[in-house]
Amino acid sequence: MNIGFIGTGNMGKILLEAFIEAKAVEPSQLVITNRTIAKAMDIQKNYLEMKVVSSGEEVIEQAELIFICIKPLDIHPLLVRLSSRLTAQHCIVSITSPITVKQLESLVPCYVARVIPSINNRALAGSSLVTFSERCAPHYRMYIEHLFKKISQPSYITEDITRIASDIASCGPAFFSYLLQRFIEAAVQKTAITKEQATMLASDMIIGLGELLKKRVYTLPTLQEKVCVKGGITGEGIQVLEKELGEIFEHIFEKTHEKFREDIEQVKKQFDSNIL
Repeated sequence: MNIGFIGTGNMGKILLEAFIEAKAVEPSQLVITNRTIAKAMDIQKNYLEMKVVSSGEEVIEQAELIFICIKPLDIHPLLVRLSSRLTAQHCIVSITSPITVKQLESLVPCYVARVIPSINNRALAGSSLVTFSERCAPHYRMYIEHLFKKISQPSYITEDITRIASDIASCGPAFFSYLLQRFIEAAVQKTAITKEQATMLASDMIIGLGELLKKRVYTLPTLQEKVCVKGGITGEGIQVLEKELGEIFEHIFEKTHEKFREDIEQVKKQFDSNIL
């Protein structure tokens, strides 16, 4: 099966490279395009059998499964333009959260799915958030699941938890990278350690923590209990975190959900205009 990519920005490129590295697909199966064609050509330099085409129309002529990796507000006009060329045999996969599978179905005559990836998928790790439309054919469901099992742990979600699931799985790496960077900067500011050494130690620590959780050696609460000896240094640090973190994560989720509602409203206007 040929696989198309419309959009080869950050996340499109991550998926392409992860699928190839995991041997989920062969470069010769891939047909890609991007608004700035040079970006697609740069990817092709590393995978000469991959085909670069100049438009979304050419992608759907040469591929059956098509990943749409563009900004949410660009999806509606794209699918309106392409809908007459899509057939019942095609399947489109959107990777953006504000557009539901039902909205996608309203524009196209083909099968539909949504898979929200994570930057962690580039390391063939982390979760991917999967939602299939009711009419998505079993063979496409199985194939999409096969692809994402090669690079992630697929998690099937409903529309009502789309934003929070994406906050955790997809935005989470950026949130915790920021916290880790602040952790490193504070260590450098307050002590004689170099930034390079602090970065190395912190990176090794977070990788090791991930391995502990992956192997289910400890749960998060148990891990804290093991390290946090009563009356010890770690306990003093935990007290500071308890005092100063406050409701920071509640506020983060409030803000992301507020922006999500704004995005949904903008998308809804596009789809409502299509009905009219």
